[in-house]
Amino acid sequence: MTILVTGATGNVGSQVVNQLVKRGADVRALVRDPSKANFPAGVAVVQGDLLDVDSLRSAFSGVSTLFLLNAVVPDEFTQALIALNLAREAGIERIVYLSVIHGELYVNVPHFAGKVAVERMIEQMGLNATILRPAYFMNNELMIKDVILSYGVYPMPIGSKGLAMVDARDIAEVAAIELLRREQAEIALPLDRINLVGPDTLTGTDVAGIWTEVLGRQIAYPGENLAGFEQNLRQFMPSWMAFDMRLMGERFISEGMIPDAGDVDRLTKLLARPLRTYRDFAAEIAASA
Repeated sequence: MTILVTGATGNVGSQVVNQLVKRGADVRALVRDPSKANFPAGVAVVQGDLLDVDSLRSAFSGVSTLFLLNAVVPDEFTQALIALNLAREAGIERIVYLSVIHGELYVNVPHFAGKVAVERMIEQMGLNATILRPAYFMNNELMIKDVILSYGVYPMPIGSKGLAMVDARDIAEVAAIELLRREQAEIALPLDRINLVGPDTLTGTDVAGIWTEVLGRQIAYPGENLAGFEQNLRQFMPSWMAFDMRLMGERFISEGMIPDAGDVDRLTKLLARPLRTYRDFAAEIAASA
């Protein structure tokens, strides 16, 4: 019985692999470039691409459970549909798919809308899956830590509704738990959805206040200049992705990312420990700076 992890060299995927290995699972990692694979002993590495049908058919051979993680790329939706159709063809009946929280509210944001459409495909085709729906990753802050530390500004336009930011380590651990729950079940389990959130729902002002306390100096939240945000992002990412992020920021402001009732309690029970807080995450960054 083998669990295949896609996106296995990424921030979440690599931690899913590690969590599964810690729990004694038989793990296969799908990677595009095996030279970048740095996994614990015993992990089988297979080379492949989510748009390469032949390589996926080979990777899926003998797999019982699939963790599907698609990167934010222009053809993310196509990649997911191809992977799920080929998994179905291969007889894989145990799937965990990494989606996004409340994507139905972010209908104009490309990488949200694509995930919602994938969820619809999973549901309508009767696939046996857990759909994990994470809120904003705390780990995204690693991209802006230099701005915070060097310029005293928290630049993400997250607004005043609040985001229930979640640590990628918590995402990976829940994913591993769900993969093993499905892998070890006597029959393929029915569709389930789990919102992945942090313990606190934070506004832009809240986050700046946490950084102020952690660093011992004033960190400002300048507000929501989305045009400026997009232009800054275009310095280190493609224009389509910067625009996608701008649209996401607009929805942060109008909708927020608010947990549903019971989300935090469910995750706390699932992990058998408290969820990681943003304050602790910020303190880790500050300590390593």
